[in-house]
Amino acid sequence: MGAGWQRCCCCRTLYPEPGSTNQSSDRKAMKQIIHRRTDCRACASEDLELVFALKPTPIGDDYVSQDRLDEIQPSYPIDLFMCKQCGLAQITDIIDPDVLYGNYIYVTQSSFGLNTHFQAYAENVVQRCKVAPGSLVMDLGSNDGTLLRSFKGLGMKVLGVEFAAHIAEQATASGIETIGKFFERDLATQIVASHGHSRIVTANNVFANIDDLRSWVDGINVLLAADGVFIFESYYLADLIDNMVFDFIYHEHLSSFSVKPMQALFASVGLELTAIERVATKGGSLRYFVQRPSGPMQKDGSVEKLLAEEESKGIYRKETYDTYTAKIEGLKQQTLQFLKQAKKENKTVAGFGASITGTTLIYHFEMGEYIDYLVDDNQAKQGRYSPGWHLPVLPSSAIYERKPDYVLVLAWRFAETFMQKHQEYLDQGGCFVVPLPEFKIIKK
Repeated sequence: MGAGWQRCCCCRTLYPEPGSTNQSSDRKAMKQIIHRRTDCRACASEDLELVFALKPTPIGDDYVSQDRLDEIQPSYPIDLFMCKQCGLAQITDIIDPDVLYGNYIYVTQSSFGLNTHFQAYAENVVQRCKVAPGSLVMDLGSNDGTLLRSFKGLGMKVLGVEFAAHIAEQATASGIETIGKFFERDLATQIVASHGHSRIVTANNVFANIDDLRSWVDGINVLLAADGVFIFESYYLADLIDNMVFDFIYHEHLSSFSVKPMQALFASVGLELTAIERVATKGGSLRYFVQRPSGPMQKDGSVEKLLAEEESKGIYRKETYDTYTAKIEGLKQQTLQFLKQAKKENKTVAGFGASITGTTLIYHFEMGEYIDYLVDDNQAKQGRYSPGWHLPVLPSSAIYERKPDYVLVLAWRFAETFMQKHQEYLDQGGCFVVPLPEFKIIKK
């Protein structure tokens, strides 16, 4: 840790030391890295209300190599606000994208089941939108090109746009042409000039990462052909509440989308939210279909159905989040009570899941000091250290070599799959601890 900083003993948050000669410059540097917006990124209203306060965390996917262990990894807020005008749930503390994505190592293929999901996704879009072979399909936030590779296999021309330049270069080298820039209206104009209008534009689990939503929506309007369709997937605010997936709130996820604000946002630029499909990824997501009012898709009543459900569930009411916060707090206390007792008994605890959601969970549940190390099958994470707490990341085979007394399943949405795969650990006397959506201890 650098001079002039102190670390909170319970949550590892870094703060400038009182009286430090570097305090002024440290705070100035912090302001340059992060800024707080005071208006809604969808409708520009300043009537924002805090609905869920989370513990600050370092950048969630910044798992560091050994030579970076002395680097400062300050924590930043991830509080969830709701716009009382349009209903968009959002975090308002924005980290500079060059900082947020500068050490980005996530690739789509590392996520369990996404290859299969994207193949089915491409087939669904081609069939439902009646896309002819040779049509241009673009993916915004295309990462390693996994989705576009599926479209290409169906006979489409493809083009990706990816924020992380090093990942864009890798995708292009693998045969998926990818532009390594941030998407906005000016880039859309350049793309149309060089490639023409796009029949299909997709943005999957990335639209929620955008601060300037208006510029993106304007850019999409530029890209789309007259019969073009914009399709995006994102985790769903109502499912975040129903399924307890609060750990999907982190610095990259600037917005937690729902139907009401999305309908209004696209209508503001003359586009129409025509249909919605529910999908199981990310703890519960929606696939939105957006087109021009004269576009090729027919309305199927799905938008109106979900709007009615949102109102009946009260996802735009503060009271709903008060109840949600209380449930999360109860699970936190159950988990902490167990971990504290385990440490009193000198038990070892491994955490399964070196993921960005794991960072949110570790910090909000304040349990970093009780975990000895993490295990994960993602080779890109192995040999690295977790954000802030610097817990070493080992391959899953470590649970047989080191024989921890407990494996805390941080990637709890995949708990059943993980536990089935590692039945041998249970047979050898091990024990799984699952903190969400309800606290469970699983022994043989």
